Amino acid sequence: MPMKILHVIGQRPEKTGSGIYLQAIAHESEKQGLCNYMVAGVPIDDIPDLTNISRDCCQYVQFGSDHRSDDHLQFPVTGMSDVMPYKSSLFKELKDDRLAAYKMAFSKILHKAVDLYQPDIIHTHHLLVLTALTRKLFPHLPIISTCHGTDLRQYNNCEHLRDFVKKYCRQLDRIIALTNDQKTDIISLYDISPDKISVIGGGYDEKIFNRVPKSLNSRIHILYAGKFNRSKGVFWLLKSLADIKDHDWHLHMAGSGKGPEFDECMALAKKLGEKVTIHGYVTHHQLSAIMKKAHIQVLPSFFEGLPLVLFEGLASGCRIITTNLSGFTEIFGAVKRETVDLIQLPPLKTIDQPFSKDEAWLEKELCQKIDQMICRVKEHPDYNDMQAEKIAMDYTWQQVFNRILSVYQAAIQKTHANPDN
Repeated sequence: MPMKILHVIGQRPEKTGSGIYLQAIAHESEKQGLCNYMVAGVPIDDIPDLTNISRDCCQYVQFGSDHRSDDHLQFPVTGMSDVMPYKSSLFKELKDDRLAAYKMAFSKILHKAVDLYQPDIIHTHHLLVLTALTRKLFPHLPIISTCHGTDLRQYNNCEHLRDFVKKYCRQLDRIIALTNDQKTDIISLYDISPDKISVIGGGYDEKIFNRVPKSLNSRIHILYAGKFNRSKGVFWLLKSLADIKDHDWHLHMAGSGKGPEFDECMALAKKLGEKVTIHGYVTHHQLSAIMKKAHIQVLPSFFEGLPLVLFEGLASGCRIITTNLSGFTEIFGAVKRETVDLIQLPPLKTIDQPFSKDEAWLEKELCQKIDQMICRVKEHPDYNDMQAEKIAMDYTWQQVFNRILSVYQAAIQKTHANPDN
Protein backbone atom coordinates (compact mmCIF):
# COMPACT_ATOMS: atom_id res chain seq x y z
CA MET A 1 0.00 0.00 0.00
CA PRO A 2 1.32 3.48 -0.84
CA MET A 3 1.98 5.89 2.00
CA LYS A 4 -1.04 8.10 2.79
CA ILE A 5 -0.24 11.67 3.85
CA LEU A 6 -2.71 14.09 5.43
CA HIS A 7 -1.59 17.70 4.90
CA VAL A 8 -2.95 20.25 7.38
CA ILE A 9 -2.85 24.04 6.96
CA GLY A 10 -5.01 26.73 8.54
CA GLN A 11 -4.67 29.16 5.63
CA ARG A 12 -5.79 29.38 2.04
CA PRO A 13 -3.61 26.80 0.27
CA GLU A 14 -3.67 28.60 -3.08
CA LYS A 15 -2.64 32.13 -2.01
CA THR A 16 0.17 31.75 0.51
CA GLY A 17 3.82 30.70 0.32
CA SER A 18 3.19 27.87 2.77
CA GLY A 19 0.25 26.73 0.64
CA ILE A 20 2.45 26.67 -2.47
CA TYR A 21 4.94 24.61 -0.45
CA LEU A 22 2.18 22.17 0.54
CA GLN A 23 0.97 21.78 -3.04
CA ALA A 24 4.49 21.26 -4.35
CA ILE A 25 5.19 18.55 -1.77
CA ALA A 26 1.90 16.85 -2.64
CA HIS A 27 2.81 16.96 -6.34
CA GLU A 28 6.25 15.46 -5.78
CA SER A 29 4.88 12.76 -3.48
CA GLU A 30 2.22 11.85 -6.04
CA LYS A 31 4.95 11.42 -8.66
CA GLN A 32 6.46 8.80 -6.33
CA GLY A 33 3.15 6.95 -5.95
CA LEU A 34 2.12 8.34 -2.56
CA CYS A 35 -1.45 9.44 -1.71
CA ASN A 36 -2.36 12.94 -0.52
CA TYR A 37 -5.28 14.42 1.41
CA MET A 38 -5.67 17.89 2.86
CA VAL A 39 -7.40 19.87 5.60
CA ALA A 40 -7.31 23.67 5.15
CA GLY A 41 -9.06 26.90 6.06
CA VAL A 42 -10.81 28.77 3.23
CA PRO A 43 -13.41 31.52 2.75
CA ILE A 44 -16.94 30.14 2.48
CA ASP A 45 -17.49 31.80 -0.90
CA ASP A 46 -14.14 30.86 -2.48
CA ILE A 47 -13.40 27.12 -2.30
CA PRO A 48 -10.25 26.52 -4.38
CA ASP A 49 -9.68 23.99 -7.13
CA LEU A 50 -6.08 22.88 -6.64
CA THR A 51 -3.89 21.43 -9.36
CA ASN A 52 -2.20 18.82 -7.21
CA ILE A 53 -4.93 17.70 -4.78
CA SER A 54 -8.41 16.89 -6.10
CA ARG A 55 -11.40 18.41 -4.32
CA ASP A 56 -12.68 14.99 -3.20
CA CYS A 57 -9.41 14.58 -1.27
CA CYS A 58 -9.93 17.84 0.68
CA GLN A 59 -11.80 18.80 3.82
CA TYR A 60 -12.28 22.49 4.61
CA VAL A 61 -13.11 24.64 7.58
CA GLN A 62 -15.05 27.51 6.02
CA PHE A 63 -14.51 31.04 7.32
CA GLY A 64 -16.63 34.16 6.91
CA SER A 65 -19.99 32.43 7.24
CA ASP A 66 -23.16 34.36 8.05
CA HIS A 67 -23.91 31.82 10.73
CA ARG A 68 -21.75 29.74 13.01
CA SER A 69 -21.82 25.94 12.97
CA ASP A 70 -19.43 23.16 13.90
CA ASP A 71 -17.31 23.64 10.76
CA HIS A 72 -18.28 27.20 9.72
CA LEU A 73 -16.70 30.23 11.37
CA GLN A 74 -18.06 33.76 11.22
CA PHE A 75 -14.70 35.55 11.14
CA PRO A 76 -12.27 35.66 8.16
CA VAL A 77 -9.45 33.17 7.65
CA THR A 78 -6.69 33.72 10.22
CA GLY A 79 -3.51 34.95 8.51
CA MET A 80 0.02 33.96 9.48
CA SER A 81 1.04 37.49 8.52
CA ASP A 82 -0.86 40.48 9.88
CA VAL A 83 -1.40 41.69 6.31
CA MET A 84 -2.47 38.98 3.88
CA PRO A 85 -3.24 39.32 0.14
CA TYR A 86 -6.87 38.52 0.93
CA LYS A 87 -9.43 39.27 3.64
CA SER A 88 -8.12 37.82 6.89
CA SER A 89 -8.25 38.07 10.67
CA LEU A 90 -5.42 38.27 13.20
CA PHE A 91 -4.15 35.59 15.54
CA LYS A 92 -3.96 38.17 18.32
CA GLU A 93 -7.77 38.38 17.98
CA LEU A 94 -8.12 34.59 18.30
CA LYS A 95 -9.30 34.55 21.93
CA ASP A 96 -12.13 33.29 24.15
CA ASP A 97 -15.22 32.25 22.13
CA ARG A 98 -13.45 32.79 18.82
CA LEU A 99 -10.55 30.52 19.84
CA ALA A 100 -12.95 27.87 21.14
CA ALA A 101 -14.91 27.96 17.87
CA TYR A 102 -11.68 27.71 15.84
CA LYS A 103 -10.57 24.62 17.77
CA MET A 104 -14.02 23.03 17.56
CA ALA A 105 -14.31 23.57 13.80
CA PHE A 106 -10.89 22.19 12.99
CA SER A 107 -11.33 19.30 15.45
CA LYS A 108 -14.47 18.20 13.63
CA ILE A 109 -12.86 18.37 10.19
CA LEU A 110 -9.62 16.71 11.34
CA HIS A 111 -11.50 13.80 12.91
CA LYS A 112 -13.57 13.45 9.74
CA ALA A 113 -10.44 13.42 7.55
CA VAL A 114 -8.55 10.93 9.73
CA ASP A 115 -11.54 8.59 10.04
CA LEU A 116 -12.16 8.70 6.30
CA TYR A 117 -8.60 8.57 4.94
CA GLN A 118 -6.73 6.66 7.68
CA PRO A 119 -3.41 8.48 6.98
CA ASP A 120 -0.04 6.91 7.71
CA ILE A 121 1.37 10.32 8.64
CA ILE A 122 0.14 13.88 9.16
CA HIS A 123 2.19 16.80 7.83
CA THR A 124 1.09 20.11 9.35
CA HIS A 125 2.26 23.61 8.56
CA HIS A 126 3.23 26.30 11.10
CA LEU A 127 4.13 25.70 14.74
CA LEU A 128 1.00 27.35 16.05
CA VAL A 129 -2.54 26.54 17.21
CA LEU A 130 -3.63 24.15 14.46
CA THR A 131 -0.50 22.03 14.66
CA ALA A 132 -0.77 21.87 18.46
CA LEU A 133 -4.45 20.91 18.16
CA THR A 134 -3.64 18.17 15.65
CA ARG A 135 -1.04 16.70 17.98
CA LYS A 136 -3.48 16.80 20.90
CA LEU A 137 -6.22 15.03 18.93
CA PHE A 138 -4.06 12.25 17.48
CA PRO A 139 -1.34 11.31 19.99
CA HIS A 140 -0.67 7.92 18.38
CA LEU A 141 -0.27 9.07 14.77
CA PRO A 142 3.15 10.22 13.48
CA ILE A 143 2.94 13.98 12.99
CA ILE A 144 5.59 16.24 11.51
CA SER A 145 5.34 19.99 10.98
CA THR A 146 7.09 22.50 8.75
CA CYS A 147 8.01 25.83 10.33
CA HIS A 148 7.67 28.68 7.83
CA GLY A 149 9.00 31.52 10.01
CA THR A 150 5.80 33.56 10.16
CA ASP A 151 4.57 31.18 12.85
CA LEU A 152 7.51 32.12 15.09
CA ARG A 153 6.51 35.76 14.74
CA GLN A 154 2.93 34.96 15.74
CA TYR A 155 4.17 32.86 18.66
CA ASN A 156 6.18 35.84 19.89
CA ASN A 157 3.30 38.27 19.41
CA CYS A 158 0.44 36.15 20.83
CA GLU A 159 1.23 35.43 24.47
CA HIS A 160 -2.28 34.05 25.07
CA LEU A 161 -1.61 31.14 22.67
CA ARG A 162 1.85 30.14 23.85
CA ASP A 163 1.08 27.64 26.61
CA PHE A 164 -1.19 25.50 24.43
CA VAL A 165 1.08 25.76 21.40
CA LYS A 166 4.26 24.96 23.28
CA LYS A 167 2.77 22.03 25.22
CA TYR A 168 1.70 20.10 22.14
CA CYS A 169 4.29 21.24 19.58
CA ARG A 170 6.94 19.80 21.90
CA GLN A 171 5.24 16.42 21.40
CA LEU A 172 5.60 16.42 17.60
CA ASP A 173 7.54 13.53 16.13
CA ARG A 174 9.67 15.69 13.85
CA ILE A 175 9.91 19.33 12.79
CA ILE A 176 11.19 20.65 9.45
CA ALA A 177 13.05 23.96 9.62
CA LEU A 178 13.95 26.08 6.62
CA THR A 179 17.41 27.15 7.89
CA ASN A 180 19.82 26.44 10.75
CA ASP A 181 19.09 29.88 12.20
CA GLN A 182 15.41 28.99 12.29
CA LYS A 183 16.23 25.68 13.97
CA THR A 184 18.02 27.60 16.71
CA ASP A 185 14.97 29.83 17.17
CA ILE A 186 12.65 26.82 17.43
CA ILE A 187 14.85 25.19 20.05
CA SER A 188 14.89 28.39 22.09
CA LEU A 189 11.21 29.33 21.82
CA TYR A 190 9.59 25.90 22.14
CA ASP A 191 12.22 24.09 24.21
CA ILE A 192 12.38 21.30 21.64
CA SER A 193 15.27 18.85 21.34
CA PRO A 194 17.59 19.56 18.37
CA ASP A 195 17.37 15.87 17.47
CA LYS A 196 13.73 16.36 16.46
CA ILE A 197 14.47 19.15 13.97
CA SER A 198 15.63 18.61 10.39
CA VAL A 199 16.83 21.54 8.27
CA ILE A 200 15.46 21.04 4.75
CA GLY A 201 14.49 24.41 3.24
CA GLY A 202 11.95 25.34 0.59
CA GLY A 203 12.04 24.92 -3.16
CA TYR A 204 10.95 25.96 -6.63
CA ASP A 205 9.66 24.30 -9.79
CA GLU A 206 12.57 24.07 -12.23
CA LYS A 207 10.19 23.30 -15.10
CA ILE A 208 8.67 26.77 -14.68
CA PHE A 209 11.56 28.81 -13.33
CA ASN A 210 14.69 28.45 -15.45
CA ARG A 211 17.23 30.59 -17.24
CA VAL A 212 17.15 32.07 -20.68
CA PRO A 213 19.74 34.57 -22.00
CA LYS A 214 19.05 38.06 -20.65
CA SER A 215 18.70 40.67 -23.36
CA LEU A 216 19.87 44.22 -22.78
CA ASN A 217 19.08 47.25 -24.86
CA SER A 218 19.32 50.27 -22.60
CA ARG A 219 16.60 49.60 -20.03
CA ILE A 220 17.24 47.59 -16.86
CA HIS A 221 14.23 45.63 -15.63
CA ILE A 222 13.83 45.34 -11.85
CA LEU A 223 11.36 43.03 -10.12
CA TYR A 224 9.65 43.12 -6.75
CA ALA A 225 7.47 40.05 -6.03
CA GLY A 226 5.53 39.81 -2.78
CA LYS A 227 2.94 41.55 -0.66
CA PHE A 228 2.58 45.31 -0.99
CA ASN A 229 3.12 46.56 2.56
CA ARG A 230 5.62 48.17 4.91
CA SER A 231 7.10 45.03 6.47
CA LYS A 232 8.17 43.81 3.02
CA GLY A 233 10.13 47.04 2.51
CA VAL A 234 8.06 48.19 -0.48
CA PHE A 235 7.91 51.82 0.71
CA TRP A 236 11.67 51.73 1.16
CA LEU A 237 12.18 50.32 -2.35
CA LEU A 238 9.93 52.87 -4.07
CA LYS A 239 11.53 55.82 -2.27
CA SER A 240 15.02 54.54 -3.12
CA LEU A 241 14.23 54.09 -6.80
CA ALA A 242 13.02 57.69 -6.99
CA ASP A 243 16.64 58.75 -6.39
CA ILE A 244 18.11 56.67 -9.24
CA LYS A 245 18.17 59.11 -12.14
CA ASP A 246 21.34 58.16 -14.05
CA HIS A 247 19.99 54.89 -15.47
CA ASP A 248 17.04 53.82 -17.59
CA TRP A 249 15.20 51.36 -15.35
CA HIS A 250 11.70 49.91 -15.10
CA LEU A 251 10.16 48.34 -11.99
CA HIS A 252 7.78 45.39 -12.23
CA MET A 253 5.62 44.85 -9.11
CA ALA A 254 4.02 41.39 -8.84
CA GLY A 255 1.77 40.77 -5.86
CA SER A 256 -1.13 42.28 -4.02
CA GLY A 257 -2.27 43.76 -0.74
CA LYS A 258 -5.08 45.62 0.93
CA GLY A 259 -5.80 48.43 3.36
CA PRO A 260 -3.98 51.72 4.07
CA GLU A 261 -0.48 50.29 3.51
CA PHE A 262 -1.44 48.99 0.08
CA ASP A 263 -2.96 52.38 -0.77
CA GLU A 264 0.23 54.15 0.30
CA CYS A 265 2.32 51.78 -1.82
CA MET A 266 0.16 52.56 -4.83
CA ALA A 267 0.50 56.31 -4.18
CA LEU A 268 4.31 56.04 -4.06
CA ALA A 269 4.35 53.90 -7.22
CA LYS A 270 2.15 56.44 -9.01
CA LYS A 271 4.75 59.13 -8.37
CA LEU A 272 7.20 57.09 -10.46
CA GLY A 273 4.79 57.20 -13.38
CA GLU A 274 5.50 55.04 -16.42
CA LYS A 275 8.66 53.64 -14.82
CA VAL A 276 6.49 51.18 -12.83
CA THR A 277 4.18 48.38 -13.99
CA ILE A 278 1.77 46.97 -11.38
CA HIS A 279 1.10 43.37 -12.44
CA GLY A 280 -1.01 42.52 -9.38
CA TYR A 281 -1.50 38.90 -8.32
CA VAL A 282 0.15 36.60 -10.88
CA THR A 283 0.32 32.86 -11.49
CA HIS A 284 3.63 31.01 -11.36
CA HIS A 285 3.79 30.93 -15.14
CA GLN A 286 3.16 34.69 -15.33
CA LEU A 287 5.80 35.32 -12.65
CA SER A 288 8.25 33.14 -14.55
CA ALA A 289 7.78 35.24 -17.69
CA ILE A 290 8.48 38.43 -15.72
CA MET A 291 11.56 36.88 -14.09
CA LYS A 292 12.97 35.83 -17.44
CA LYS A 293 12.77 39.47 -18.50
CA ALA A 294 14.03 40.95 -15.20
CA HIS A 295 17.73 41.60 -14.64
CA ILE A 296 17.49 42.38 -10.92
CA GLN A 297 15.13 41.12 -8.22
CA VAL A 298 14.84 43.19 -5.05
CA LEU A 299 13.32 41.87 -1.80
CA PRO A 300 13.98 44.54 0.87
CA SER A 301 11.89 42.80 3.53
CA PHE A 302 12.31 43.39 7.26
CA PHE A 303 11.06 39.89 8.15
CA GLU A 304 10.82 36.58 6.26
CA GLY A 305 10.88 32.87 6.84
CA LEU A 306 12.59 31.66 3.70
CA PRO A 307 10.98 33.29 0.65
CA LEU A 308 10.68 30.79 -2.17
CA VAL A 309 10.56 33.69 -4.61
CA LEU A 310 14.31 34.19 -4.18
CA PHE A 311 15.04 30.65 -5.38
CA GLU A 312 12.69 31.21 -8.30
CA GLY A 313 14.46 34.44 -9.20
CA LEU A 314 17.93 32.93 -8.88
CA ALA A 315 16.92 29.96 -11.04
CA SER A 316 15.59 32.43 -13.63
CA GLY A 317 18.92 34.23 -13.86
CA CYS A 318 18.01 37.33 -11.83
CA ARG A 319 20.66 39.08 -9.82
CA ILE A 320 19.29 39.56 -6.31
CA ILE A 321 19.37 42.35 -3.74
CA THR A 322 17.82 41.42 -0.41
CA THR A 323 18.11 42.14 3.27
CA ASN A 324 20.38 39.85 5.26
CA LEU A 325 17.69 38.15 7.31
CA SER A 326 17.93 35.02 9.45
CA GLY A 327 19.35 32.13 7.43
CA PHE A 328 20.20 34.19 4.35
CA THR A 329 23.96 34.24 4.94
CA GLU A 330 23.81 30.48 5.50
CA ILE A 331 22.25 29.96 2.06
CA PHE A 332 23.56 32.83 -0.07
CA GLY A 333 26.79 33.73 1.72
CA ALA A 334 29.06 31.82 -0.68
CA VAL A 335 27.48 33.37 -3.78
CA LYS A 336 29.39 36.17 -5.49
CA ARG A 337 28.37 39.64 -4.34
CA GLU A 338 27.91 40.50 -8.00
CA THR A 339 25.08 37.92 -8.07
CA VAL A 340 23.44 38.23 -4.63
CA ASP A 341 24.01 41.37 -2.56
CA LEU A 342 22.82 41.26 1.05
CA ILE A 343 21.91 44.44 2.96
CA GLN A 344 22.78 44.38 6.65
CA LEU A 345 19.87 45.85 8.60
CA PRO A 346 20.33 48.07 11.64
CA PRO A 347 18.59 47.06 14.90
CA LEU A 348 14.84 47.16 14.38
CA LYS A 349 12.15 48.83 16.47
CA THR A 350 9.94 45.75 16.21
CA ILE A 351 10.43 42.41 14.49
CA ASP A 352 9.55 43.99 11.11
CA GLN A 353 9.79 47.77 11.56
CA PRO A 354 12.90 50.02 11.49
CA PHE A 355 13.47 53.03 13.70
CA SER A 356 12.54 56.28 11.96
CA LYS A 357 16.08 57.58 12.55
CA ASP A 358 17.46 54.82 10.28
CA GLU A 359 15.08 55.28 7.34
CA ALA A 360 17.24 57.84 5.50
CA TRP A 361 20.29 55.57 5.80
CA LEU A 362 18.29 52.59 4.57
CA GLU A 363 17.08 54.50 1.51
CA LYS A 364 20.61 55.62 0.68
CA GLU A 365 21.99 52.10 1.15
CA LEU A 366 19.38 50.44 -1.05
CA CYS A 367 19.74 53.16 -3.70
CA GLN A 368 23.49 52.53 -3.79
CA LYS A 369 23.05 48.73 -4.00
CA ILE A 370 20.61 49.03 -6.90
CA ASP A 371 22.86 51.52 -8.71
CA GLN A 372 25.86 49.18 -8.36
CA MET A 373 23.87 46.16 -9.54
CA ILE A 374 22.58 48.06 -12.57
CA CYS A 375 26.19 48.82 -13.53
CA ARG A 376 27.05 45.10 -13.26
CA VAL A 377 24.11 44.18 -15.47
CA LYS A 378 25.18 46.73 -18.07
CA GLU A 379 28.64 45.18 -18.14
CA HIS A 380 27.39 41.54 -18.19
CA PRO A 381 23.61 40.98 -18.60
CA ASP A 382 24.06 37.30 -17.62
CA TYR A 383 26.09 36.24 -14.61
CA ASN A 384 28.39 33.23 -14.32
CA ASP A 385 28.34 31.97 -10.73
CA MET A 386 28.77 28.25 -9.99
CA GLN A 387 27.63 28.63 -6.39
CA ALA A 388 24.38 30.28 -7.49
CA GLU A 389 23.85 27.40 -9.93
CA LYS A 390 24.46 24.88 -7.12
CA ILE A 391 21.86 26.58 -4.88
CA ALA A 392 19.36 26.42 -7.72
CA MET A 393 20.00 22.70 -8.18
CA ASP A 394 19.79 21.93 -4.43
CA TYR A 395 16.44 23.66 -3.92
CA THR A 396 14.25 22.16 -6.62
CA TRP A 397 11.06 20.67 -5.20
CA GLN A 398 12.20 17.20 -6.17
CA GLN A 399 15.35 17.55 -4.07
CA VAL A 400 13.42 19.10 -1.18
CA PHE A 401 10.79 16.34 -1.21
CA ASN A 402 13.44 13.61 -1.23
CA ARG A 403 14.74 15.09 2.02
CA ILE A 404 11.22 15.35 3.44
CA LEU A 405 10.45 11.74 2.51
CA SER A 406 13.33 10.56 4.69
CA VAL A 407 11.74 12.50 7.59
CA TYR A 408 8.37 10.83 6.92
CA GLN A 409 9.96 7.40 6.94
CA ALA A 410 11.89 8.04 10.16
CA ALA A 411 8.75 9.33 11.94
CA ILE A 412 6.65 6.34 10.83
CA GLN A 413 9.36 3.85 11.82
CA LYS A 414 9.68 5.47 15.24
CA THR A 415 5.92 5.29 15.82
CA HIS A 416 5.79 1.62 14.83
CA ALA A 417 8.76 0.86 17.07
CA ASN A 418 7.15 2.71 20.04
CA PRO A 419 3.38 2.27 19.64
CA ASP A 420 2.63 3.36 23.21
CA ASN A 421 4.42 6.75 22.88
